[in-house]
Amino acid sequence: MRIVLWLAVAALPLLGQKEVVNLSPGVAVDEHPQLLELLKVKRLFVERLAGGETAVQIRDMLIGSLQGTRLFVVTENADKADTILRGSAEDLVFTDTFQASEGIQGRSQIGSTRTSGSNRGGVGFSVGEQESVRIAERKHEAVISVRLVNKDGDVIWSTTQESLGGKFKGASADVAGKVTRQLTEDFARAKKLNGEGQRTSLR
Repeated sequence: MRIVLWLAVAALPLLGQKEVVNLSPGVAVDEHPQLLELLKVKRLFVERLAGGETAVQIRDMLIGSLQGTRLFVVTENADKADTILRGSAEDLVFTDTFQASEGIQGRSQIGSTRTSGSNRGGVGFSVGEQESVRIAERKHEAVISVRLVNKDGDVIWSTTQESLGGKFKGASADVAGKVTRQLTEDFARAKKLNGEGQRTSLR
């Protein structure tokens, strides 16, 4: 038993050395292969989004928002695109209702009765006040879930966003803007990682 334990303890340094070799600083390790794929996007085609008529409007807003980034060319020709954006979107209409009620009620009654006579007396007092408030507000909630697919059919990026509308934007326009902002931020991260990888390989 002692021999087996000694062999196990003796093997620990060897295991540690093997792990250190694999994590050598001279070896470039890419932890974000999908994120770096964003840098290969040159021409983007936005496919018709599933979700009904509201999805058509959201697609148009999304195309305009993506075009404004100037990160790549947004094309209407799917054959010329190297990446396709596809998914679903919907702008839901609902009524948000708030209802509350407050009331003050008071009741007082004093009475006396004589069983041996005919004298009867009584005083009654009652107060009632009820106030109710009901507010109904029509709202929109836009939801979108999209992904970028390259020529090989691989999903290189995806996001899901929702919005009840911004301060100066409707729900559809706001959710399209959120998708664009997320893609722009991830594109910037990819450029930063790519730059760091290049500097590491030069050292």
